[in-house]
Amino acid sequence: MINRRHIRLKVMQSVYAMQQSHNTDLVKEEKFLNFSVQKMFDLYVLNFQLLIEVQKLAHKKIELSKKKILATKEDLNPNTRFIDNVLLNQIRESVSLEGYTELNKLNNWELDDEYVKIVWEELKESSIYKTYMESDDNSYNTQKNFVIAFFKEIIAPNEKLADYFEDKMISWVDDIPFVNTWVVKTLNKQKASSPFFLSKLYKDEEDKKFTSELFRKVVLNQHKYDDDIKEKTPNWETDRIADIDMILIKMAITEFLHFSSIPSRVTINEYIELAKDYSTNKSGYFINGVLDKLSKDYLESNKMVKIGRGLL
Repeated sequence: MINRRHIRLKVMQSVYAMQQSHNTDLVKEEKFLNFSVQKMFDLYVLNFQLLIEVQKLAHKKIELSKKKILATKEDLNPNTRFIDNVLLNQIRESVSLEGYTELNKLNNWELDDEYVKIVWEELKESSIYKTYMESDDNSYNTQKNFVIAFFKEIIAPNEKLADYFEDKMISWVDDIPFVNTWVVKTLNKQKASSPFFLSKLYKDEEDKKFTSELFRKVVLNQHKYDDDIKEKTPNWETDRIADIDMILIKMAITEFLHFSSIPSRVTINEYIELAKDYSTNKSGYFINGVLDKLSKDYLESNKMVKIGRGLL
């Protein structure tokens, strides 16, 4: 499921896009934000689909080999360890996966089946596949560990897949690392006795609400923060502060002043990390200094009120 850090990233991207396009239609941009988050879930689902499409391709090739005119003993008595993998079959039989796929018409691997073939060719030549196929251990953990290794070592680092995903949805470039981790966590949690269920997009309604509220409050209130930021950056002209840095600072101020349940230190740390990943090399230090000063001022002036113990 999407975490608060990735929610902040999505909001940052939407605020930046809104500023760069000089668009003032808040409703339209909020719809795009929600669309972008939902499409991230599509990416999550596509990865599970890819696992089972590769399994289906392997099964198809086995059946074709049996029909050869000069079929070998191996063709007639193939090793079915891969197509019999219990976890893969749990995913293939998942009602939640099938329902989401049909509802959202996710037919990527039917339209672009060459990527299924690419992954299959790479998998069957890999050491993890050969080791698994030669093993006599049929325990569920062994089968699950193989599927996780298949995803982590073959699918996740595949550059052709990454390029494909980027072409389909530009925002997926930043989503791929998060979604890959999300897929692995889902696989790790799966048990032999349970049907496979897709994870929820949001942990709860509070996180879903946080996405929209943070976006709205930043867009509607950001102009009010300019004087406070200028006061804490006397040696900087506003236009010299990187656009992303300015957005991150304003998002953090919004959390200081409008989200009483989020500790100020959590807010500062989250935006420092985003700055390190998405802005300049020195942005983390710059943002830390500005936000630390602002949080102290807001606390002293009672502008920032946090509810609960340890929330400052």
